[in-house]
Amino acid sequence: MKKVLTGFLAGIAVGILLAPDKGSETRRKIAQKGNELKDKFSDYVDSLAEKFDSFKDDASDMVKKGKNKAKNFANEAATKAQNFANEAGNTWNKES
Repeated sequence: MKKVLTGFLAGIAVGILLAPDKGSETRRKIAQKGNELKDKFSDYVDSLAEKFDSFKDDASDMVKKGKNKAKNFANEAATKAQNFANEAGNTWNKES
């Protein structure tokens, strides 16, 4: 019987020590945690937005560079083709 009474008293003591807060305190803690999570999520979304903007800017720069290289290549090809045509015409005229 003494073991049962000791166990009972120990259970009551543990229950009192681990009892939840009052409802108003629990609601306050829940609201506080909710606000903390909302702030963390907002920071995460902002971070993603910044990374996306940076990626978008980098992609735009790459496209511009690619267009410039393509224009330069096309201009060089046109110049070389014109030079080749001129040389061919000169050769043709010499042989005629």
